[in-house]
Amino acid sequence: MLLQELSNEFKFNCQCRKLSEKTTSNYNKQVCYLLRYLEQEHSVTQLEDVKPQQIKQFLMMMQKKGRKPQYINDLLKAFKCFFKYLQEEEYTTTLVTEKIRNVKQSKVIIQTFTDDEVKKMIQFYTNNDYLSIRNRTILCMFFDTGVRLNELITLKDEQIHDDYILIHGKGDKERVVPKSPYLAKCLFKYQIVKKSYFEYKAIKYSNVFLSKNGKPLTHEAIERMVRVTGQECNVSSSIRCSPHTLRHTFAQMQLKNGLDIYALSRIMGHESISITQRYLEGLKDREVLTAGT
Repeated sequence: MLLQELSNEFKFNCQCRKLSEKTTSNYNKQVCYLLRYLEQEHSVTQLEDVKPQQIKQFLMMMQKKGRKPQYINDLLKAFKCFFKYLQEEEYTTTLVTEKIRNVKQSKVIIQTFTDDEVKKMIQFYTNNDYLSIRNRTILCMFFDTGVRLNELITLKDEQIHDDYILIHGKGDKERVVPKSPYLAKCLFKYQIVKKSYFEYKAIKYSNVFLSKNGKPLTHEAIERMVRVTGQECNVSSSIRCSPHTLRHTFAQMQLKNGLDIYALSRIMGHESISITQRYLEGLKDREVLTAGT
């Protein structure tokens, strides 16, 4: 079977599984990257001719180019998903990636915002215009719920309830996230201002957060807003001002406040408790001792 045809089928399967557009796109690019290498360097275009050694050589080439271990492991994850799918569909009886291990990578502790920095960022938007109130509410959503960036972008009005928010997470899995009184107040004020702002404009989208033109926000727009807010508030230069860091900050704040790791795992929509345990790594020893007690 031609690898290119199988790659197209794999992409279609990802779409059928309702993987996020970003995940599907990444898998497709990463698999195509490998297929080009196999054809150009080994003249391999058929599934039957793929060997584990060829994939290992590709990964070694990435290392020589100076690619970070995380990047290489992300590539390997996509390759494993691809060839696992081909095995499950019985295009092959062997799994060529079965014995290929991840590249060892050092643990990176993500620096999170301090309580004072969180306060400064939220209070940075003090005006009562639509964009200021929207940005303030977005920051509150991140800090108060720990939602992922894509989950916030795709959040619809009907998902917000009186005391909780129904999040549609990865793999279209739903989870309930508590809504604090403070966030409820922010969302209430935002919805009033939003209704007034778009009163005489034709809006096609039911997303909670919209651009000034009434369109869903992009990943880049929110990432830029968070970055600029951090810069304007003079947060520590050691902190990467991104939506992921806001999510990470939420997790560590919850652990320090005594939330057990199992409850945190459910709130954040993690597939396993091992993913949530990583957030403990950024806590100081004395904080670890009190977290979850």
